[in-house]
Amino acid sequence: MAASLLSHGMRRCSAHTCAAAAAAVAVRRGLSSAAPPSVFNGLLLKLNRYFYDVEHIVGWNHWARTKLVQSKNTFYGYVQQNFGDNIGAAYYILTLRGSFRFAGQSEWFRPDSRGRFRYDFMSKPDAQIEEVDLSGSIINHNGLDNLVKQNKLQSLSVRGCPEVDDWFLARLHVFGESLVELDVSHCPRVTVGGLAALQNLRKLQRLDISGLARLQSPGLVRILLEEMLPHCRVTGAEYEQGLIQPDTREPTEEDHEASANTAVRHL
Repeated sequence: MAASLLSHGMRRCSAHTCAAAAAAVAVRRGLSSAAPPSVFNGLLLKLNRYFYDVEHIVGWNHWARTKLVQSKNTFYGYVQQNFGDNIGAAYYILTLRGSFRFAGQSEWFRPDSRGRFRYDFMSKPDAQIEEVDLSGSIINHNGLDNLVKQNKLQSLSVRGCPEVDDWFLARLHVFGESLVELDVSHCPRVTVGGLAALQNLRKLQRLDISGLARLQSPGLVRILLEEMLPHCRVTGAEYEQGLIQPDTREPTEEDHEASANTAVRHL
């Protein structure tokens, strides 16, 4: 009897197994024979893949740019140790596609349109740099480590440099006894806090703050800078810029009456 019960149980298990297998096959067939996604759903899928790819590309570009900025603003200690501080600073400026002039000389050293430059500046290891133009370069506050020993630096232009920020301006205090002219115009990261740090530049005579997008009241900032640096000529902002607000109130009866009287007088 036990044998017959065992045989009966095995037959029931086989039947259930076959039924489950048949159900799985039916589900697969149903899925394979399902209607294709609608045009709208297909468009959504394509857009999802597209924006995912765009986001991935944007993220990769940001990472690559960050690495480039870091590599370009590294400290050229090897060059300075082997060729001196002046040659190290000159080499750094040229690698950023900037230009410079040694003190007491009229010749400017600058790379060509492809960023290549001659190494004849290395024949003047004792000459210090007096003027530097790094406009449009990717210099940042870390890169200043290559320039801090240029205690005869009188003119510095970082016009339109996207990486120049308040930290950069705060580090310029090392040129407090030499810097005469500074151009920080069109630097998108500069705020009034960074400009306030320029109070340490006691010899500064000319300062350009044109096109600083983060200044809400450029006229007021100019007034404050001139108070802070009384011997400095600040350009790039008019006194009334950002101070005079347009009259947006509704005209009153007095305004209309005054306008009418003015018109009568003109008649």
